[in-house]
Amino acid sequence: MFTIEHEFDATVVTLLDEPAVHRQEDITITAFEDCVVIEQDNPREGKVQKITLSLAQLADLTAALNLPEGVYSRKKP
Repeated sequence: MFTIEHEFDATVVTLLDEPAVHRQEDITITAFEDCVVIEQDNPREGKVQKITLSLAQLADLTAALNLPEGVYSRKKP
């Protein structure tokens, strides 16, 4: 399950992990004009872990999800 919220300067998507034996903490993805921030609470350390991707890195990740194993270089538009 997930939620989508449109804020003034970003779109926020929250991915909710369905109840399971090894349930993971929910993930929040915030898409800004120039980057995407992924956050997940780490209850063992008591802090939020954050990863920031540039739009080029996000485009590479999107392409990689549909390709077989290997090394690739994405053509720049």
